[in-house]
Amino acid sequence: MKPSRSSNGQRFIITSFFFIVFLCILASINEVRFDSFLRFGRCAFSRAPHYSSEEKFLAANSSSTSNSSSTDDVRILIGIPTLPDHYHKRHFLRLVYGIQSPQNAKVDVKFVFCNLTKEDQKVLTYTYFSSLPEMLNNTDGPFPPYHYVMKADDDSYFRLENLVESLRPLPREDLYYGYVIPCPSMDPFVHYMSGMGYLVSWDIVEWIKESDIPLKHLEGPEDKVFGEWLRDGHRAKNRYNAKWSMYNFPEPPTRCTRELWPDTIAVHLLKTQEKWIRTLNYFNVTKNLKPSKLYHIP
Repeated sequence: MKPSRSSNGQRFIITSFFFIVFLCILASINEVRFDSFLRFGRCAFSRAPHYSSEEKFLAANSSSTSNSSSTDDVRILIGIPTLPDHYHKRHFLRLVYGIQSPQNAKVDVKFVFCNLTKEDQKVLTYTYFSSLPEMLNNTDGPFPPYHYVMKADDDSYFRLENLVESLRPLPREDLYYGYVIPCPSMDPFVHYMSGMGYLVSWDIVEWIKESDIPLKHLEGPEDKVFGEWLRDGHRAKNRYNAKWSMYNFPEPPTRCTRELWPDTIAVHLLKTQEKWIRTLNYFNVTKNLKPSKLYHIP
């Protein structure tokens, strides 16, 4: 006797339900509202527009993957600016980062979003960094709450284990880390780090909050402006150029691209689904995902 269509339909619904629950657990979807963050932004920028939606962090993967309490454990916060209507992109990134488990490290990936235009992105970047000490230093956890804080683009893919390992031998104070601009340059002390993803130590985050230099200089591309803050404030005496472990996707070829390779820390400019799939397949990210009718990865 063949099973009825209704029984097949019920089986599919039940299977889909448990799969969705699994993804929700995997992604650790927790929203935390920071009203003080929003108030701070309005007070600090009297000329800034009043945003209709709240500014908030959305925890994508608050995975504390440290297996011990060793002082050598690395704590990293990665903030990804995004827009409220980029719902599907955020859920995709939760899955991408949720299946990574760097050892002896705590890596928190969080979304930072509000209704900002491209031109206003500099306001969000300043507010993101400058608000963190007030929000995180008062917690009962360790100090500093994070050794390093990163701003990353939502079209960048970071391999967290390689990122952590590259940071272990580096200083935890006065550090500026990323991909040096312009693309041919290998000297991190001449210009600045690309907006694909740049990282600073916690003491620089606190300096951004306390100093008048960033607040008085907000005009221009956010990554270039950030580098000029550090230059004008005589900060970041320790700098690390992660090129060519960080690079743009290989197509179309430019002076900023290279072929995918095993020692990759980050790939940038993943603007299409095809580029994401090619990148994830290369690094075998999808090998542990079972086939499903709910998604298709070649």
